[in-house]
Amino acid sequence: MLLDHKVAIVTGGGSGIGEATARRFSQEGAAVVVADTRFHKAENVAREINELGGHAIALEVDVAVPESISHLIQETVEQFGRLDVMFNNAGTLKPGTVVELDVDDWDFVMGVNVRSVFLGGKYAIPAMKQSGGGSIINTASISGLHGDGGAVVYAASKAAVINLTRAMSTDHAAEGIRVNAICPGTIETPPVQRMMANAEALATNLEAHAVGRL
Repeated sequence: MLLDHKVAIVTGGGSGIGEATARRFSQEGAAVVVADTRFHKAENVAREINELGGHAIALEVDVAVPESISHLIQETVEQFGRLDVMFNNAGTLKPGTVVELDVDDWDFVMGVNVRSVFLGGKYAIPAMKQSGGGSIINTASISGLHGDGGAVVYAASKAAVINLTRAMSTDHAAEGIRVNAICPGTIETPPVQRMMANAEALATNLEAHAVGRL
């Protein structure tokens, strides 16, 4: 399989894109570390992967805290002996214009969405070099490409992720480390479900998709 004998970390692995990716990585043969602030969510995903014959563990992580990310990487290497894939996927959003948004909300979203990618790379890359290289995947968004009204900090944070990815890929390509970003559209994840709780917001987003669904 594509990821036989590989070890992958997925942040935000307890739900949404992270959960789906953790399951897929396992199906492709990887040992998976499901990392999330909500340990019970990560634990459920890891348990279900193991029940299906995969190999996964759950770890609690605060992606904006250096010590937490450092511990995540160290624990992964101690458990599995290597690190091949780092999926910096954890993210959050707060709606609002620059006038409406609280400064604390700006700092919080930037911490979860951007600082986490910096920290993920900072601590994962040395471990990957010891394994002969690896792959870092960062979750950005189409919002980071064109900006979305009413979600200024989310758009700004995802734009930062895109350029951070470009810079990281340039810096570390010669070390055998690939760094890429994915830019999903509107995906039916828990944060999006909360934002689309009213019918008008949901209808507007459905109209923006040619297939008429999220």
